Amino acid sequence: MIRKIDINSDEFVNEFEVTKNFTDKVCDRFGFLYNPEDDVNESVQQGLTRNKIIYNKRFCPCFMVKGATKEEQKKEDNRICPCTPALEVEIPRDGKCRCGIFCTAEYVDKVKRENELEPMRIQIHSKGLTQQDAQDLLQKKSLNSNELESLLESRELELIDFLLVDTREWMEWVGQRIKGTNFLVPTTSFYQALQQIEDKKEIPIVVYCLSGSRSAYCQGIMLTMGFKSVSNLERGIMTYQGDQISGE
Repeated sequence: MIRKIDINSDEFVNEFEVTKNFTDKVCDRFGFLYNPEDDVNESVQQGLTRNKIIYNKRFCPCFMVKGATKEEQKKEDNRICPCTPALEVEIPRDGKCRCGIFCTAEYVDKVKRENELEPMRIQIHSKGLTQQDAQDLLQKKSLNSNELESLLESRELELIDFLLVDTREWMEWVGQRIKGTNFLVPTTSFYQALQQIEDKKEIPIVVYCLSGSRSAYCQGIMLTMGFKSVSNLERGIMTYQGDQISGE
């Protein structure tokens, strides 16, 4: 079941402030910096807030929450922020946690340099794909924003068929999503929501989230479950330049 949380409710607004104070303290305690992409930090903080309201635990919003009851959740290896894998493996190795909110100074400097170079990069794909071009793109593990735009145009022209799946939470989806999204399959309630498309394993699928992290996690699970073709929008919706819509 997809839980719908109103981010404008007093409960959410108040808990969101508590969560921001919590992540501030994590940064201070471990010497981390926030991600230079403000949207990443806000999205993670919203996810932590949502999980705190629903489960009374700040489960990591980039992973599914396993277990239907508190007892089952306690037995499962659910990540609670700041999680041990992030502190012991991901941040020392990658410079950031899986969600991307807690970063090293070196990683932040790297991202800032890359962002300065971004306008200079030339997109290698444009709209107007042939049917074969589009089919070839759908075989790629990762897609950029321009490639997804081209695929959506090709789908409108009925050259190809694929499903576009948002793996963020309902509160993010209703606020802003890519036009043409077919299904919402939130990461934290992944298996339950995935039932919507379990009979569509033969159709190519493109998944996305805010930054590409959650959707990459879901992509891996879907491939192990027998989905024929699953591509991930690298860097997520925050880099997408095409049409977006909001509302239910």
